[in-house]
Amino acid sequence: MGKRAIFGDLPPAFPSKATLAAELDISESTVDEWVKRDFLPKPIRRGGAVRWCWAEVAACLHPQTNGDTDQFMAGLDNV
Repeated sequence: MGKRAIFGDLPPAFPSKATLAAELDISESTVDEWVKRDFLPKPIRRGGAVRWCWAEVAACLHPQTNGDTDQFMAGLDNV
């Protein structure tokens, strides 16, 4: 399955795994790995749909810190 183009200034508020992966420019398997490692929040499951809250994803990617910098997350800003 190819990556879907994201149009507009903001990603969807509750993207699917495929859309989230495309927005972050990573594979769907990397999304799964990042969830396991707590780099991304766990998805929300409603009915048969699995979605992520974009606000929570953004908060995980750009956490407010007390001066301690997570080197992995800091490196993501350089990608």
